[in-house]
Amino acid sequence: MEAGIDLGPGAVPVVEYGWRRIVIVVAIMMAALLETLDSTIVNVALPTMEGNLGAAVDEGIWIVTGYIISNVVSIPLNPLLIRLLGRRRYFTICIAGFTAASVLCSTAHSLTWLVAFRVLQGAFGGGLIATSQGVMRDTFPPTAIGISSALFAMALIIGPAIGPLAGGYLTDNFSWQWIFLVNIVPGSIAAIVLGAMLRDPVKPARVAIDWSGVVLLALGLGALQFILDNGERHDWFADSTIALAGVLSFVALAAFAWWQWSGTSRPVVDLHVLRFRSVSVGSIIALAFGALVFSPAILTPLYTESILQYTSWDSGLLLVMRAVPVVVLTPVFATMSERGVDVRYMLGAGFALAAFSLWWLNSMMTSGSPFAMLAWPLMVSGIAQSMLLVPLIVGVLSTTPPELNGKIAPIITLCVQLGGSIASAASITIFDRRTTFHSTILAGAANARHLNLLGMTPSHDTIAQLSTLVNQEATTMGFSDTIFAVALLAALIVPIVLAFPRSRASGFSVQEKPM
Repeated sequence: MEAGIDLGPGAVPVVEYGWRRIVIVVAIMMAALLETLDSTIVNVALPTMEGNLGAAVDEGIWIVTGYIISNVVSIPLNPLLIRLLGRRRYFTICIAGFTAASVLCSTAHSLTWLVAFRVLQGAFGGGLIATSQGVMRDTFPPTAIGISSALFAMALIIGPAIGPLAGGYLTDNFSWQWIFLVNIVPGSIAAIVLGAMLRDPVKPARVAIDWSGVVLLALGLGALQFILDNGERHDWFADSTIALAGVLSFVALAAFAWWQWSGTSRPVVDLHVLRFRSVSVGSIIALAFGALVFSPAILTPLYTESILQYTSWDSGLLLVMRAVPVVVLTPVFATMSERGVDVRYMLGAGFALAAFSLWWLNSMMTSGSPFAMLAWPLMVSGIAQSMLLVPLIVGVLSTTPPELNGKIAPIITLCVQLGGSIASAASITIFDRRTTFHSTILAGAANARHLNLLGMTPSHDTIAQLSTLVNQEATTMGFSDTIFAVALLAALIVPIVLAFPRSRASGFSVQEKPM
């Protein structure tokens, strides 16, 4: 049964065994990693691309913004497109389209064309990440939901972790075009393998498309993502463009929610699944999980490169330290989920450990922290992340009717992506505000009298040195405060986990009734 859509009668089993399962799983992992890796690999090369294309910072950010907007908008549309085109055809088209768009990005000689190709790449990328989860789940029997979820989770977490490392290496040693060209080989292999071996649980069917819902969703999510990516640079709603986008997003999403709930009989996103407590609470948990994955992934390289003067390679290597426990321990917690451990225990422990690790990282962030001092809390953060996504997926899908998996999975995936976007925007805002606050306090104390007390003769050079020191310390404290805010978010989610319905072994849990 397809975990990505409601298939209805006539569905056939698509569980694979032996060498076929191994080959298909490897190809699915490659496809998922293409998208998750590309979500962060570009960030490191952004200054280089802006310089080569003659773009200002405010213009160059659209290389990232355009991709994210089209990616977020396309995720909820996956069930509809799968039903219309068939799972194998749609998945293969997404992989081939993403690979082709990557090639086009590498050939762009102007900012306009690069942004256009990135929008195209993001649209296909949304199909990769959302469809991978459903295909991975169906490749394994229902009793192995834990291991299938673990494999998907590793792709979702490892990609953003190694993206900066790969991006820094390719940009420093080759050129920015290679951050797109590296997609050709894995993308081609995945498209060929899945196009030849993947089986459709049902044949494609003609589907009535809710165009009103599609348009409202695109406007609402697109405007929201625009606000998140550009708000801080333009002083948020003090800017008329941001304010207009805010009104558009609110009106479009409110109208979309009403239309999907009671205005149409063929919703593009069936919001009625939120009546299940596991889905509504799980969506909140997914938002928080996205924040825990993406926020430190953005803040840590900024801190290490601007304060500690790390190279892009060293900054990426530090994030890899967070990814190692994810690779090692995710299968362990997946097995625990399958063997009857209540997922609430793992979710609660995971968020509590995440809060501790980020508080630890916050206390270690100084203007001279060595690599090892930062690596340990990041490794503990990786342990916490390995305890979160798989139990969440198992808990949600094992307590709801199987025929609704297709309507639920895209919502959880979308919440993870939105959580990352919202937290990233909030983190940059908190960082800027707290840096300004600390700079004001420190500058007020660092005056000529202070220099005299230190036995330093006030002069142009000493004042300039003191100003540099003040800015460095204020920036460090800004990063530290922002990480503490993310730690506080993780701690606040712990009691929310208690509202999650009890769930034991995957595939055998008692299904809850809708609220």
